[in-house]
Amino acid sequence: MRHLRPLVRVLLALAMPSAAYAQADHPTLSTFSIVACDPASGFWGVAVQSRVVSAGSIVPAAEAGVGAIATQASANVGYKRQALELLRQGRSAEQVRAELVRTDPGIAHRQFAIADRECRIAAFTGDSTSAWAGHRTGRHYSVQGNILTGEDVVQAMGRAFERAEAAGLPFGERLLASLKAGQDAGGDRRGRQGAGLLIVKPEGGYAGGDDRYADLRVEDHVEPILELQRVYDIWMSLFHPDDHFLPNGTRPFAAPQGLYVCTLRNRLARAGFGTAATATSCAFDEEVISALKEFQRANGLPVRPALTPETAAKLNEMSGDIR
Repeated sequence: MRHLRPLVRVLLALAMPSAAYAQADHPTLSTFSIVACDPASGFWGVAVQSRVVSAGSIVPAAEAGVGAIATQASANVGYKRQALELLRQGRSAEQVRAELVRTDPGIAHRQFAIADRECRIAAFTGDSTSAWAGHRTGRHYSVQGNILTGEDVVQAMGRAFERAEAAGLPFGERLLASLKAGQDAGGDRRGRQGAGLLIVKPEGGYAGGDDRYADLRVEDHVEPILELQRVYDIWMSLFHPDDHFLPNGTRPFAAPQGLYVCTLRNRLARAGFGTAATATSCAFDEEVISALKEFQRANGLPVRPALTPETAAKLNEMSGDIR
């Protein structure tokens, strides 16, 4: 009989409604996130940070040409499948919101946000989510959080996204700028642990084989947002280099260290400028900036403290593919 008890518990758990199961057996995702879209370029995305490990595997879902959702607090992960199916049917974000609210008996404990195929936005924060909890919606985005230090977190996130969008930053940089602003404003009052970034675009995945333009996670880290930015910078440099330039033609070196900067140092050294990278010299520091400027001057290129498209092309020609 003793050996049957674990099996009985599993069967009982499987038999429980999803609302009750989430509340009774799983930790609340003290979380802040952003759901956003860019109708001009066909991007949908979700970025999240939480005091829960592997939040990036729980909160986001998105499908190119369909929409995106973030589900958190006492997260009902069934929303991801349900919401995307309703969005595929042509429902608006507000119609999907209403359907989720209507059909979930645990709705008071939920928090979610939706962007539909036309980039319309809807969000919900249940009355029983842990304070501070709330959301802010705007053109092309919703930011939301629970167990936050205060309302300032979502307000800062919204302003940061709007500034980044107005500046023409790459879509992923807009999402990460919003996360960083939320953390700087106080963030999750329990701390930080996991983060994730999911971006979809038609044929945006590896070799155009699917829509997963970026699906990146930091499972457990003392600075999850900074680590996510570092991983994002590497990913973009390798798989989407043409999308990783700012409107002024420069590449954003958002990560202070990483594989990409190591590669840049090695290419410059191979061309005769500066020294090669070592295990402790992969920072985008004064030494590499000086080498970069010297390379640009020597090759008649505009001198900027950044890797411009022209500089990358010349480095590729001389010393191998910088991307």
